[in-house]
Amino acid sequence: MKINKSGAKYSAIVGIGERIKNISKETGEAFLLLNRGVNSVCNIDLNELVKEIDFNTNEMQVYPPSQGKIELRKAINKHYFGDRSNAENISICGGGMSALDIVFQTLQVDQIVLPDYYWGSYMQVMTIRGINSATYTDLKYIEENLDAYKNSAVIICDPNNPLGNKQADRELLKHIQLLNDNGTIVIVDCPYRRIFFGEEDEFFQNLLAFENVIVVESFSKSLGLSGQRLGFVHSPNKDFNNELGIRLMYATNGINAFSQILVEKLLCSEKGQKATNDFKRITAKGIERNIAYLRDKNLLANEFYKNSEPVGIFVIVNKSEEELLEKRIGSVSLSYFTRDKKEEAAKYARICVSVPPEKFEAFFKVF
Repeated sequence: MKINKSGAKYSAIVGIGERIKNISKETGEAFLLLNRGVNSVCNIDLNELVKEIDFNTNEMQVYPPSQGKIELRKAINKHYFGDRSNAENISICGGGMSALDIVFQTLQVDQIVLPDYYWGSYMQVMTIRGINSATYTDLKYIEENLDAYKNSAVIICDPNNPLGNKQADRELLKHIQLLNDNGTIVIVDCPYRRIFFGEEDEFFQNLLAFENVIVVESFSKSLGLSGQRLGFVHSPNKDFNNELGIRLMYATNGINAFSQILVEKLLCSEKGQKATNDFKRITAKGIERNIAYLRDKNLLANEFYKNSEPVGIFVIVNKSEEELLEKRIGSVSLSYFTRDKKEEAAKYARICVSVPPEKFEAFFKVF
Protein backbone atom coordinates (compact mmCIF):
# COMPACT_ATOMS: atom_id res chain seq x y z
CA MET A 1 0.00 0.00 0.00
CA LYS A 2 1.44 3.39 -1.00
CA ILE A 3 0.82 6.28 1.37
CA ASN A 4 1.62 9.96 1.53
CA LYS A 5 3.91 10.39 4.53
CA SER A 6 3.47 13.71 6.29
CA GLY A 7 6.82 13.79 8.09
CA ALA A 8 5.04 14.69 11.33
CA LYS A 9 5.57 12.72 14.53
CA TYR A 10 3.35 11.60 17.37
CA SER A 11 3.44 13.89 20.39
CA ALA A 12 6.39 13.30 22.72
CA ILE A 13 3.91 13.69 25.58
CA VAL A 14 2.14 10.48 24.50
CA GLY A 15 5.43 8.58 24.45
CA ILE A 16 6.41 9.90 27.87
CA GLY A 17 3.04 8.91 29.26
CA GLU A 18 3.46 5.35 27.95
CA ARG A 19 6.97 5.14 29.43
CA ILE A 20 5.71 6.24 32.86
CA LYS A 21 2.80 3.80 32.65
CA ASN A 22 5.19 0.91 31.99
CA ILE A 23 7.57 1.92 34.81
CA SER A 24 4.65 2.24 37.22
CA LYS A 25 3.39 -1.20 36.23
CA GLU A 26 6.84 -2.76 36.69
CA THR A 27 7.58 -1.11 40.04
CA GLY A 28 4.09 -0.83 41.51
CA GLU A 29 4.83 2.81 42.41
CA ALA A 30 2.51 5.76 41.77
CA PHE A 31 3.66 8.70 39.65
CA LEU A 32 2.58 12.33 39.54
CA LEU A 33 1.70 12.88 35.88
CA LEU A 34 2.66 16.47 35.12
CA ASN A 35 3.54 15.76 31.49
CA ARG A 36 -0.11 16.22 30.46
CA GLY A 37 -1.86 19.52 29.77
CA VAL A 38 -5.16 18.92 31.52
CA ASN A 39 -6.63 20.99 34.35
CA SER A 40 -7.05 18.58 37.25
CA VAL A 41 -7.09 20.69 40.41
CA CYS A 42 -10.79 19.83 40.19
CA ASN A 43 -13.33 18.78 37.57
CA ILE A 44 -16.05 21.14 36.45
CA ASP A 45 -19.31 19.96 38.04
CA LEU A 46 -21.82 19.38 35.23
CA ASN A 47 -24.32 17.14 37.05
CA GLU A 48 -26.98 19.81 37.69
CA LEU A 49 -26.49 21.49 34.32
CA VAL A 50 -26.95 18.31 32.28
CA LYS A 51 -30.41 17.86 33.83
CA GLU A 52 -31.50 20.96 31.90
CA ILE A 53 -30.58 19.48 28.50
CA ASP A 54 -33.25 17.64 26.48
CA PHE A 55 -31.51 14.93 24.48
CA ASN A 56 -34.60 14.15 22.38
CA THR A 57 -34.73 17.34 20.34
CA ASN A 58 -33.86 17.96 16.71
CA GLU A 59 -31.10 20.36 17.67
CA MET A 60 -29.43 17.51 19.57
CA GLN A 61 -30.01 14.72 17.06
CA VAL A 62 -29.79 16.43 13.65
CA TYR A 63 -26.68 17.80 11.89
CA PRO A 64 -25.73 21.17 13.41
CA PRO A 65 -24.94 24.14 11.12
CA SER A 66 -21.43 23.88 9.64
CA GLN A 67 -20.44 27.28 11.09
CA GLY A 68 -21.83 26.30 14.49
CA LYS A 69 -25.06 26.85 16.41
CA ILE A 70 -26.17 30.48 16.30
CA GLU A 71 -27.02 30.48 20.04
CA LEU A 72 -23.44 29.51 20.91
CA ARG A 73 -21.90 32.00 18.48
CA LYS A 74 -24.03 34.78 19.99
CA ALA A 75 -22.98 33.70 23.49
CA ILE A 76 -19.31 33.82 22.46
CA ASN A 77 -19.80 37.28 20.97
CA LYS A 78 -21.26 38.45 24.27
CA HIS A 79 -18.79 36.80 26.64
CA TYR A 80 -15.59 37.35 24.67
CA PHE A 81 -16.30 40.41 22.55
CA GLY A 82 -18.85 42.34 24.63
CA ASP A 83 -21.47 42.07 21.85
CA ARG A 84 -19.27 44.35 19.75
CA SER A 85 -18.53 41.80 17.03
CA ASN A 86 -20.96 39.67 15.02
CA ALA A 87 -21.91 36.00 15.18
CA GLU A 88 -21.03 35.78 11.46
CA ASN A 89 -17.39 36.45 12.41
CA ILE A 90 -17.33 33.34 14.61
CA SER A 91 -16.93 29.73 13.46
CA ILE A 92 -17.22 26.77 15.84
CA CYS A 93 -14.44 24.16 15.53
CA GLY A 94 -13.59 20.79 17.02
CA GLY A 95 -11.15 22.01 19.67
CA GLY A 96 -8.09 24.26 19.48
CA MET A 97 -5.85 21.97 17.43
CA SER A 98 -8.51 21.44 14.77
CA ALA A 99 -9.19 25.18 14.72
CA LEU A 100 -5.51 25.96 14.17
CA ASP A 101 -5.26 23.37 11.41
CA ILE A 102 -8.21 24.89 9.53
CA VAL A 103 -6.74 28.38 9.96
CA PHE A 104 -3.31 27.28 8.73
CA GLN A 105 -4.90 25.64 5.67
CA THR A 106 -6.90 28.74 4.83
CA LEU A 107 -4.14 31.36 5.02
CA GLN A 108 -1.85 32.04 2.07
CA VAL A 109 1.41 33.20 3.67
CA ASP A 110 5.12 32.62 3.15
CA GLN A 111 5.60 31.36 6.71
CA ILE A 112 4.05 31.02 10.14
CA VAL A 113 6.21 32.48 12.90
CA LEU A 114 6.34 30.89 16.35
CA PRO A 115 7.91 32.00 19.63
CA ASP A 116 11.29 30.41 20.43
CA TYR A 117 9.49 28.12 22.88
CA TYR A 118 6.23 26.86 21.42
CA TRP A 119 3.57 24.16 21.70
CA GLY A 120 4.95 21.27 19.66
CA SER A 121 1.68 20.63 17.82
CA TYR A 122 2.00 23.95 15.98
CA MET A 123 5.04 22.59 14.18
CA GLN A 124 3.56 19.14 13.56
CA VAL A 125 0.40 20.58 11.98
CA MET A 126 2.53 22.90 9.85
CA THR A 127 4.65 19.92 8.76
CA ILE A 128 1.54 18.01 7.65
CA ARG A 129 0.32 21.03 5.68
CA GLY A 130 3.74 21.83 4.15
CA ILE A 131 3.97 25.29 5.75
CA ASN A 132 7.31 27.03 6.32
CA SER A 133 8.20 28.10 9.87
CA ALA A 134 10.31 30.75 11.57
CA THR A 135 10.75 31.79 15.20
CA TYR A 136 11.03 35.00 17.21
CA THR A 137 12.82 35.59 20.49
CA ASP A 138 10.36 38.02 22.05
CA LEU A 139 7.99 40.86 21.17
CA LYS A 140 10.82 43.39 20.99
CA TYR A 141 12.51 41.23 18.35
CA ILE A 142 9.33 41.43 16.27
CA GLU A 143 9.28 45.21 16.59
CA GLU A 144 12.88 45.45 15.39
CA ASN A 145 12.30 43.13 12.40
CA LEU A 146 8.87 44.09 11.06
CA ASP A 147 9.97 43.95 7.42
CA ALA A 148 10.73 40.23 7.82
CA TYR A 149 7.07 39.53 8.58
CA LYS A 150 5.35 41.26 5.66
CA ASN A 151 3.72 38.14 4.21
CA SER A 152 3.69 36.06 7.38
CA ALA A 153 1.37 34.98 10.16
CA VAL A 154 2.72 35.45 13.68
CA ILE A 155 1.38 33.33 16.54
CA ILE A 156 1.02 34.91 19.96
CA CYS A 157 0.27 32.46 22.78
CA ASP A 158 -0.18 34.17 26.17
CA PRO A 159 0.13 32.73 28.78
CA ASN A 160 2.61 30.74 26.77
CA ASN A 161 2.77 26.98 26.39
CA PRO A 162 5.31 25.66 27.47
CA LEU A 163 6.67 28.53 29.59
CA GLY A 164 3.45 29.67 31.24
CA ASN A 165 4.67 33.27 31.20
CA LYS A 166 2.17 36.14 30.95
CA GLN A 167 3.10 39.41 29.20
CA ALA A 168 1.45 42.70 30.13
CA ASP A 169 -1.65 43.25 28.00
CA ARG A 170 -0.54 46.74 27.00
CA GLU A 171 2.67 45.28 25.53
CA LEU A 172 0.76 42.56 23.71
CA LEU A 173 -1.68 45.07 22.19
CA LYS A 174 1.14 47.43 21.24
CA HIS A 175 2.94 44.74 19.24
CA ILE A 176 -0.25 43.33 17.78
CA GLN A 177 -1.02 46.81 16.45
CA LEU A 178 2.48 47.13 14.96
CA LEU A 179 2.07 43.81 13.15
CA ASN A 180 -1.48 44.57 12.06
CA ASP A 181 -0.45 47.94 10.62
CA ASN A 182 2.44 46.19 8.89
CA GLY A 183 -0.04 43.97 7.05
CA THR A 184 1.07 40.91 9.03
CA ILE A 185 -1.55 38.41 10.13
CA VAL A 186 -1.61 37.78 13.88
CA ILE A 187 -3.01 34.51 15.22
CA VAL A 188 -3.93 35.07 18.88
CA ASP A 189 -4.05 31.64 20.52
CA CYS A 190 -4.57 32.10 24.28
CA PRO A 191 -6.50 29.05 25.54
CA TYR A 192 -5.25 29.44 29.13
CA ARG A 193 -6.20 33.10 29.58
CA ARG A 194 -9.85 32.60 30.47
CA ILE A 195 -9.02 30.27 33.36
CA PHE A 196 -7.94 33.40 35.19
CA PHE A 197 -10.37 35.94 33.70
CA GLY A 198 -14.12 36.14 33.23
CA GLU A 199 -16.58 38.16 31.19
CA GLU A 200 -15.06 41.37 32.58
CA ASP A 201 -11.90 40.71 30.54
CA GLU A 202 -11.68 43.28 27.70
CA PHE A 203 -8.61 41.86 25.94
CA PHE A 204 -10.58 40.15 23.17
CA GLN A 205 -12.76 43.24 22.72
CA ASN A 206 -9.61 45.32 22.20
CA LEU A 207 -8.55 42.96 19.40
CA LEU A 208 -11.60 44.01 17.37
CA ALA A 209 -9.69 47.16 16.35
CA PHE A 210 -7.34 45.08 14.19
CA GLU A 211 -8.44 43.76 10.80
CA ASN A 212 -5.55 41.28 10.46
CA VAL A 213 -6.09 39.50 13.78
CA ILE A 214 -7.49 35.96 13.96
CA VAL A 215 -8.53 34.67 17.38
CA VAL A 216 -8.30 30.92 17.97
CA GLU A 217 -9.85 29.82 21.25
CA SER A 218 -10.63 26.54 23.00
CA PHE A 219 -12.89 25.53 25.88
CA SER A 220 -10.62 22.62 26.79
CA LYS A 221 -8.66 24.62 29.35
CA SER A 222 -10.94 27.51 30.36
CA LEU A 223 -13.92 25.24 31.09
CA GLY A 224 -12.06 21.98 31.72
CA LEU A 225 -13.74 20.34 28.73
CA SER A 226 -10.89 18.79 26.76
CA GLY A 227 -13.02 15.69 26.22
CA GLN A 228 -15.72 17.68 24.42
CA ARG A 229 -13.31 19.01 21.72
CA LEU A 230 -14.83 22.44 21.19
CA GLY A 231 -13.31 25.77 20.21
CA PHE A 232 -13.88 28.69 17.87
CA VAL A 233 -12.21 30.98 15.35
CA HIS A 234 -12.97 34.70 15.11
CA SER A 235 -12.04 36.97 12.23
CA PRO A 236 -13.57 40.19 10.81
CA ASN A 237 -12.45 39.22 7.27
CA LYS A 238 -15.41 37.98 5.18
CA ASP A 239 -13.32 36.21 2.54
CA PHE A 240 -11.37 34.36 5.22
CA ASN A 241 -14.56 33.34 7.04
CA ASN A 242 -16.19 32.13 3.83
CA GLU A 243 -13.25 29.88 2.91
CA LEU A 244 -12.86 28.72 6.51
CA GLY A 245 -16.56 27.78 6.52
CA ILE A 246 -16.20 25.72 3.34
CA ARG A 247 -13.22 23.81 4.75
CA LEU A 248 -15.04 23.27 8.06
CA MET A 249 -18.10 21.89 6.29
CA TYR A 250 -16.17 19.29 4.32
CA ALA A 251 -13.87 18.43 7.22
CA THR A 252 -16.56 18.02 9.89
CA ASN A 253 -20.11 18.41 8.49
CA GLY A 254 -20.85 20.24 11.74
CA ILE A 255 -19.34 20.04 15.23
CA ASN A 256 -20.83 17.81 17.95
CA ALA A 257 -24.23 19.26 18.92
CA PHE A 258 -24.08 18.19 22.58
CA SER A 259 -20.80 19.97 23.23
CA GLN A 260 -22.16 23.15 21.64
CA ILE A 261 -25.36 23.08 23.71
CA LEU A 262 -23.36 22.32 26.86
CA VAL A 263 -20.94 25.23 26.41
CA GLU A 264 -23.75 27.66 25.52
CA LYS A 265 -25.45 26.76 28.81
CA LEU A 266 -22.18 27.09 30.74
CA LEU A 267 -21.78 30.60 29.36
CA CYS A 268 -25.39 31.76 29.72
CA SER A 269 -27.47 29.84 32.26
CA GLU A 270 -27.44 30.50 36.01
CA LYS A 271 -26.36 26.94 36.85
CA GLY A 272 -23.77 27.01 34.08
CA GLN A 273 -22.21 30.25 35.25
CA LYS A 274 -22.03 28.95 38.82
CA ALA A 275 -20.30 25.74 37.67
CA THR A 276 -17.92 27.79 35.51
CA ASN A 277 -17.05 30.29 38.25
CA ASP A 278 -16.51 27.56 40.85
CA PHE A 279 -14.23 25.62 38.50
CA LYS A 280 -12.15 28.68 37.61
CA ARG A 281 -11.85 29.90 41.20
CA ILE A 282 -10.67 26.55 42.59
CA THR A 283 -8.37 25.89 39.60
CA ALA A 284 -6.72 29.33 39.66
CA LYS A 285 -6.19 29.13 43.42
CA GLY A 286 -4.59 25.69 43.14
CA ILE A 287 -2.29 26.77 40.31
CA GLU A 288 -1.20 29.87 42.25
CA ARG A 289 -0.39 27.79 45.33
CA ASN A 290 1.64 25.26 43.34
CA ILE A 291 3.70 27.95 41.60
CA ALA A 292 4.38 29.65 44.95
CA TYR A 293 5.52 26.29 46.37
CA LEU A 294 7.99 25.80 43.51
CA ARG A 295 9.32 29.32 43.99
CA ASP A 296 9.79 28.80 47.74
CA LYS A 297 11.78 25.62 47.06
CA ASN A 298 13.91 27.34 44.38
CA LEU A 299 12.64 24.93 41.73
CA LEU A 300 11.09 27.55 39.43
CA ALA A 301 13.36 28.44 36.50
CA ASN A 302 13.24 32.19 37.16
CA GLU A 303 15.38 33.00 34.12
CA PHE A 304 12.29 32.48 31.95
CA TYR A 305 10.23 35.01 33.92
CA LYS A 306 12.43 38.12 34.06
CA ASN A 307 9.91 40.36 32.29
CA SER A 308 6.78 38.33 32.86
CA GLU A 309 4.86 36.35 35.46
CA PRO A 310 4.27 32.57 35.55
CA VAL A 311 0.49 32.30 35.63
CA GLY A 312 -0.46 29.61 33.10
CA ILE A 313 -1.15 25.92 33.70
CA PHE A 314 2.49 25.16 32.83
CA VAL A 315 5.80 26.35 34.24
CA ILE A 316 9.46 25.53 33.66
CA VAL A 317 11.49 24.02 36.49
CA ASN A 318 15.26 23.87 36.82
CA LYS A 319 15.31 20.07 36.78
CA SER A 320 15.57 17.84 33.74
CA GLU A 321 12.92 15.34 32.66
CA GLU A 322 15.13 12.47 33.90
CA GLU A 323 15.79 14.12 37.28
CA LEU A 324 12.06 14.47 37.86
CA LEU A 325 11.37 10.92 36.67
CA GLU A 326 13.76 9.62 39.32
CA LYS A 327 11.43 11.21 41.89
CA ARG A 328 8.35 9.67 40.22
CA ILE A 329 7.26 12.93 38.62
CA GLY A 330 6.27 12.94 34.95
CA SER A 331 7.33 15.97 32.89
CA VAL A 332 8.39 16.91 29.37
CA SER A 333 11.88 18.10 28.52
CA LEU A 334 11.85 21.72 27.40
CA SER A 335 13.93 20.58 24.42
CA TYR A 336 10.73 19.22 22.83
CA PHE A 337 9.31 22.74 22.67
CA THR A 338 11.99 24.57 20.71
CA ARG A 339 13.51 24.33 17.25
CA ASP A 340 16.77 26.20 17.78
CA LYS A 341 17.69 25.88 21.49
CA LYS A 342 17.47 22.16 22.15
CA GLU A 343 20.81 21.67 23.93
CA GLU A 344 20.23 24.51 26.39
CA ALA A 345 16.58 23.56 26.90
CA ALA A 346 17.41 19.94 27.81
CA LYS A 347 18.46 21.14 31.29
CA TYR A 348 14.87 22.11 32.05
CA ALA A 349 11.45 20.47 32.10
CA ARG A 350 7.89 21.67 31.54
CA ILE A 351 5.37 20.59 34.15
CA CYS A 352 1.64 21.10 34.48
CA VAL A 353 0.83 22.90 37.75
CA SER A 354 -2.94 22.46 37.48
CA VAL A 355 -3.17 19.57 39.95
CA PRO A 356 -4.35 19.31 43.59
CA PRO A 357 -1.80 21.21 45.74
CA GLU A 358 -1.67 18.56 48.47
CA LYS A 359 -0.70 15.88 45.95
CA PHE A 360 1.73 18.26 44.22
CA GLU A 361 3.53 19.13 47.44
CA ALA A 362 3.70 15.49 48.56
CA PHE A 363 5.79 14.59 45.51
CA PHE A 364 7.97 17.73 45.39
CA LYS A 365 8.88 17.73 49.09
CA VAL A 366 11.78 15.35 48.27
CA PHE A 367 13.72 18.25 46.69
